[in-house]
Amino acid sequence: MEAMTEGKAVPPVPDLIRPGLRLLFVGYNPGQRSGAIGHHFAGRGNHFWRLLFEAGLTPVLLTAEQDQRLLEWGIGIVNLVDRVTPGIGELSREEMAAGGQRLRQRLTELCPRVTAFLGKNLWRATAELPAGRPVAWGWQPALAGTTVFVAPNPSGRSTLPYAERLEWFRVLAEAVVGSH
Repeated sequence: MEAMTEGKAVPPVPDLIRPGLRLLFVGYNPGQRSGAIGHHFAGRGNHFWRLLFEAGLTPVLLTAEQDQRLLEWGIGIVNLVDRVTPGIGELSREEMAAGGQRLRQRLTELCPRVTAFLGKNLWRATAELPAGRPVAWGWQPALAGTTVFVAPNPSGRSTLPYAERLEWFRVLAEAVVGSH
């Protein structure tokens, strides 16, 4: 459920953005624990914070409650869909397509240096690719003035082994770290 501020709906997990980001992560939507505490990637089985640290994207291991600290390193987070769900399987194609359209506009406004989509279907929805079109992990064609990278989803539910997810996060880190 969204809170109301000055008559405007405020998502339960606010975007973590500022101008001039060197890296913007795009997640699907907040999970139930993230929605409950108001912080990104708060699910107990989510590996996002560990992946960032072990890949070298952050110099310290953060917790979800410390998500605002990412801005210190020029890193932000947005969700394709604001609605809290127990899992991404509850998101409709229409929600994903509408979120992709909004995100393309936001990328034009924010101009992050690199945008990392945390899942292939996020990239498909944003780039308006057909559902069955193959997408590889890694670098993709630029979109809305930003360099695009598709990384594996950090969810503990992912079937991709942790070591493989970490390797993709390291590829991303090699390109982003040091580009302060």
